[in-house]
Amino acid sequence: TMASGMNWMVDRFEESMLGIAPASRSAYRRDVESFATWAAEEGVGDPASVDRLVLRRYLAHLAGRGLAAATIRRRVAAVRRYFGWAVQRALVPSDPTLGVSVPAGSARLPRVLRADELSVMLDDPDPAPDEIALRDRAVLEVLYGSGLRVSELCGLTLSSIEPGARWVSVVGKGGRARRVPLSAPARIALERWARDGRDHLAGPAAGDALFVNRRGRPLSPRDVRRIVDRRSPVPTHPHALRHSFATHLLDGGADLRVVQELLGHTDVATTQIYTHVSRERLRSVYETSHPRAT
Repeated sequence: TMASGMNWMVDRFEESMLGIAPASRSAYRRDVESFATWAAEEGVGDPASVDRLVLRRYLAHLAGRGLAAATIRRRVAAVRRYFGWAVQRALVPSDPTLGVSVPAGSARLPRVLRADELSVMLDDPDPAPDEIALRDRAVLEVLYGSGLRVSELCGLTLSSIEPGARWVSVVGKGGRARRVPLSAPARIALERWARDGRDHLAGPAAGDALFVNRRGRPLSPRDVRRIVDRRSPVPTHPHALRHSFATHLLDGGADLRVVQELLGHTDVATTQIYTHVSRERLRSVYETSHPRAT
């Protein structure tokens, strides 16, 4: 990735933190690399191009992914430390992190999309050209129907969809593979995209990527964000589709361990975040529906 590219000098940054435990040093390094990778996807290729606005967008991105407040604080602390170092090394003219504050309290998960919002996104007629409409429908159905991370969706290949198209094979975080069922609407959307859309858009650079962008290259996370922005009736984020997938399963009575497996969480504690959301929803439904609740 561009993250470890020369222009960020992450190796030098890591070497500068001599008095720190090795585990903390590598955590700082990882946090700075993930910021640099995100920045590159946003078209910001080097530290000198980072300004306050870019950092605020990064904070919104982290909060939108539903990360714990402590995780967001740690990531921002790493980026602050990096820019403090970069100013000393004259890699950047000034420190863009000054005056950028991390929202206090717990960062909430992205809002669960309501049934009517999902139906606008998934079912309303699409004015886009045919192959774009077919692709976007398939992308959204898979994100919501199978709860994939955006990076997993972008990594799908033509052979990820198993024969009979009932399952999709996904490579998740840390290269861990899992099989996830495909919903009926996702199967139909994928068949139509594979039959009538993909070959029209795919260029020589597409390789065996399942989804491609208008330039014929493999779909990027940024492309997926644009698709969601274009189709959603409310401001949201691609991760909110995964989030809605998990919450709707738990609301429907699915077992926590099953949802953990579907989401590819190594630790059930990560999945439990969604049970809190479900409990809050239960509480509000109870209070608005039961005559003696209030």
